Amino acid sequence: MIQLDQISRVFNPDQINEVMALRKVDLEIKKGEFVCLIGANGSGKTTLLNVLSGAVQPSTGKVFLHGEDITKLPEHKRSRWIARVFQNPLGGTAPDLSVLDNFRLAALRTSKKTLKIGINGAFKEKVRARIAELGLGLEDKVQQPMGTLSGGQRQALTLLMSTMDHTDILLLDEPTAALDPRSAEIVLQTAQRIIEEYQLTTVFITHNLQDALQYGNRLIQMKNGEVERDLDTEAKSGLQLEEMYQWFT
Repeated sequence: MIQLDQISRVFNPDQINEVMALRKVDLEIKKGEFVCLIGANGSGKTTLLNVLSGAVQPSTGKVFLHGEDITKLPEHKRSRWIARVFQNPLGGTAPDLSVLDNFRLAALRTSKKTLKIGINGAFKEKVRARIAELGLGLEDKVQQPMGTLSGGQRQALTLLMSTMDHTDILLLDEPTAALDPRSAEIVLQTAQRIIEEYQLTTVFITHNLQDALQYGNRLIQMKNGEVERDLDTEAKSGLQLEEMYQWFT
């Protein structure tokens, strides 16, 4: 489904502060795979996600989706297939708009916006029903500005919003890094349910090794801009946390 062919990315080329963020990465992700991506700071994880989303163009190499070369396709055009949840709970939402209005915008992510598109009773009930599945009582706060909610609440809602319109791929960029443990648990459990329900192909960046063990069916470790380890479901199932810690020593 996703194929990276000899992807490299250099920042500040030929300058004293040149950084080789990715080094000829070859990677194939099959439809429905849930890939956990780990690595130390500066290992290339976020750059890899940015290349997938179209936020960053590779210096060399090609990106394929469904066999089609999308290397030059900008981020906003890739949104017809790709949804992304960011590390900062403030990202990906409009804080001054209501929860309902945010869901409306998410539902129109890949559609042409016209004045005749609005919110009707059926849409409002659909949003309330989906939010109620979180068990956080937020279905009664759909008219409340998104910015008044906690970080954990916003991240959970952002995950729901990611599937209000068609998507094939979900990119989770450390979505729990800024959250307390309880909120993080809710967000990841919500992500797991959504991924299974919609059979999404998922790439999940995390620094939490326990979460990397618990979630996903494939584990990739990045190091110095390269894929250091790539464990399939069977290899990952036999992995111990202590062994993973040794990777970073």
